[in-house]
Amino acid sequence: MPYHAPVPDYRFILEHVVGFDRLRATERFAESTADVTDAILEEAARLANEVLAPLQRAGDQHPAVLENGVVRTTPGFAEAYRAIAAGGWVGMSAGPAHGGMDLPQSLTTAVNEMMSGACLAIQIAPLMTQGQIEALEHHASDEIKALYLPKLITGEWCGTMNLTEPQAGSDVGALRTRAEPKGDGTYAITGQKIYISWGDNDFTENVCHLVLARLPDGPPGTKGISLFMVPKRIPDADGTPGPANSLRVVSLEHKMGLHGSPTAVMEYDGATGWLVGAPHKGMAAMFTMMNNARLGVGVQGIGVAEAACQHALAYARDRRQGPSPLEDGTGTILDHADVRRMLAEMKAQTFAARAIAFDNAVAIDMAHATGDAAWQARAAFLTPISKAYGTETGIDVASTGVQVHGGMGYIEETGAAQYLRDVRVTAIYEGTNGIQAMDLVGRKLSDGGAAAFALLAEIGQTAARAEEELPDLAAFLASAEATLTATTSWLLEQGEINDRFAGAVPYLRAFALVLGGHYHLRAALAEGGQGPRTALARLFIRRMLPAHDALCAAVREGAAGLYALSDEDLVA
Repeated sequence: MPYHAPVPDYRFILEHVVGFDRLRATERFAESTADVTDAILEEAARLANEVLAPLQRAGDQHPAVLENGVVRTTPGFAEAYRAIAAGGWVGMSAGPAHGGMDLPQSLTTAVNEMMSGACLAIQIAPLMTQGQIEALEHHASDEIKALYLPKLITGEWCGTMNLTEPQAGSDVGALRTRAEPKGDGTYAITGQKIYISWGDNDFTENVCHLVLARLPDGPPGTKGISLFMVPKRIPDADGTPGPANSLRVVSLEHKMGLHGSPTAVMEYDGATGWLVGAPHKGMAAMFTMMNNARLGVGVQGIGVAEAACQHALAYARDRRQGPSPLEDGTGTILDHADVRRMLAEMKAQTFAARAIAFDNAVAIDMAHATGDAAWQARAAFLTPISKAYGTETGIDVASTGVQVHGGMGYIEETGAAQYLRDVRVTAIYEGTNGIQAMDLVGRKLSDGGAAAFALLAEIGQTAARAEEELPDLAAFLASAEATLTATTSWLLEQGEINDRFAGAVPYLRAFALVLGGHYHLRAALAEGGQGPRTALARLFIRRMLPAHDALCAAVREGAAGLYALSDEDLVA
């Protein structure tokens, strides 16, 4: 389906909204000039528009299949993946020691978004590998780094993440996969893992599985979990894939969407693995990969939102239905106020989610470049918001896109429904959005709210800057910031963590909306207070931001009301 990467929007947000210029002031990213950034974005856009987007429907209509133990991928996917690898896009933010380009995560975020919008099913493969690269860079031995990282960075090999088991979903500590020492520095890995994205393919030399398992002396729960590298084919010292390891794809899941992306049930039967990191410290290593993936998954949702916006707008500009309410209208449904509302809100929400993700990425880059704990705290606080709001935006916008199409949206031939089916899982994997929200009000507020209040103070400063030029929008944002600040203080005062958890989801969404108003207002100021970005900011701040007030009220209700109905009452 037609897709055009929104490069002008990426450029505007990076330069005028989230402060990408600060990266150029650091020694590490001094070479990320405007010319370099533009060249990267334009080249990635060509890949997304011309190579990946034509495969969007093919992945849905000709899904990956398992034949005689071999995964056969969608026609065209192999060539597309090789194009991604050949362009250096897999390892663009990896360190230079093993062949990476060491580019800012901010640019990788933009590239990942445009690839997700073009064809999410194929984009998942390089995203998983990027997360594995980061985990190995931080936790693996020098020997494992030297053997695996060059191949992963070039895309010759790809990586996966193996956490979930039939009885161990969010409760990872309940896993049963075992790791037995073999006496030669390797381990025999035995167990079954489910929901493994791109668990196998027919276009890379090797598939490298990072597998959570428990050593014989591992204590119960997450404190006893270790992480292992378990390759599909065991490489020799030169990195040449050798004999097949003792693992296999049992089956591929029959999914609601993302049919082109094989989601595997994996079985390990004494497979040879190598320890990554220290014994019993696997969760720390895996969370390095997961935090990378959480931002990446949020960006997947934003990419699909952008594609759904474009798809719906194209339909609305062509569809004629009923008399136009405008004297000089086009005669299409785009003239109708409710259709115009849906499309405008889709665009405004997508902008807000994109700006949150880019701000998150810039914070990650600044933390890497400076080592400043404040940047690290900002990045950590924004990560669950990026993941949850980004994916909810994908779902909301894709669903509204179906509505714009009317009855035709429910017909598969138009392709509108595929965006909704494909993006729906993003709110579930890499930690459900409820877990992201609980992390936000739990671990991320454990600093006494320092990171939250720093962001809120910045939002207040934006409102103050806009008082003369855009007073009505400034007042709306200032009021929202005050309400959210008071709600944050209320959460910190609660002695029962369950009272925080009960309001976690509305709190995260309220924070995202207020952040969205902040970025929209900054965009309007950068534009001079007049123009399309100002009009979009006015729509978001005056029409969509007010929902934060009801959300904050729900946060302050605590947990008691959730338990007023018994289990039997819920059934009845």
